[in-house]
Amino acid sequence: MATMASKRDYYDVLGVPRNASDKDIAAAYRRMAIKYHPDTNKDDPDATERFKEAAEAYEVLSDPQKRDAYDRYGHAGLGGGVHHYEDVEDIFEAFSGIFGDIFGGSRRARRPRRGADVRCAVTLDLEEAASGVKKTVQFRRNKLCGSCQGSGAAPGSVRQSCSRCAGRGQVVQTHGGILRVQTTCPACHGAGSIVTSPCPECRGEGYVAEQVTLEVNIPAGIDDGMSVRVSGEGQPSFEGGPPGNCLCQVTVRPHRIFHREGGHLIIEMPITYSQAALGARLDVPTLGDPYPLEIPAGTPSRDTFRIRGKGMPDVRGGPRGDLLVRTFIEVPTKISKEQRQLLERLAELEHADVTPHRKSFLEKMLDWRNR
Repeated sequence: MATMASKRDYYDVLGVPRNASDKDIAAAYRRMAIKYHPDTNKDDPDATERFKEAAEAYEVLSDPQKRDAYDRYGHAGLGGGVHHYEDVEDIFEAFSGIFGDIFGGSRRARRPRRGADVRCAVTLDLEEAASGVKKTVQFRRNKLCGSCQGSGAAPGSVRQSCSRCAGRGQVVQTHGGILRVQTTCPACHGAGSIVTSPCPECRGEGYVAEQVTLEVNIPAGIDDGMSVRVSGEGQPSFEGGPPGNCLCQVTVRPHRIFHREGGHLIIEMPITYSQAALGARLDVPTLGDPYPLEIPAGTPSRDTFRIRGKGMPDVRGGPRGDLLVRTFIEVPTKISKEQRQLLERLAELEHADVTPHRKSFLEKMLDWRNR
């Protein structure tokens, strides 16, 4: 799933400047639709993705409100208000006017729409994200009304053909005087008919809400902000199409020891001055068993050691990340009398100036009594 950071600029997608007119944007989309149409690029797997990308860009830039939000805040300003096309048939349905113009109306007939997606959230510890886990989630979705069986009409009554779209469920709008776009009828919401005597159980909606409890398999290596798609667990399609999906948004809690950067884990490892100067063998924490790490003599503070394959697994099946150990020399706040004497002797050998020892109040009292 593409993130906002990985999305291309919509103006670059269509190849137009940021001050392009509606007419220029429509014309650019027509060119992209012809160039990357799947029927004329059957041997090019990238063409379909470019085709979807162009449709998404046109959807935003042809809408004044969405374009203004995009110009101000980029992809983040659109929130969830952009349809992310997963099937090219969705594009043919949404923009059937332009495809009829370009390809002589040869496109296949409109098929029932897929149900809408639902969303839920799950929170993981880093250890769970690393190993993979099964989580139970809850969310609400709709189901067919048992009283009217989804028709929305009261028992004994029938739905009437929608006068706005003449029963087609779709209306055609013109953008910029050049592009005809077919959209869902706002009066009947694509059903082609309306309810004159609504069902008392569902109030004419044809569906009622239900609480769903679902077990979701979270794959190993998933990162904060990613989503797990559970196919077929979304909203039902009341046009007879397939149900939508459940998109489970993952949050990974911050860890008290490890910091994650992509597939790598980073740990800040304190060492003493003597360990840095003389070298040491340390047991470094990992997500599994401790790893014995050799610290060579003369290691400076902020040096980094890489332990291969001890980071996070790749959710897409690639190689496992590494563990990066960053050392820093820890200066003690309290030392014993013997330690101080040894450090003062070391300072003398190094010809270094040090702060003289300051006697405590008790030591001063003892000196005063022994005068």
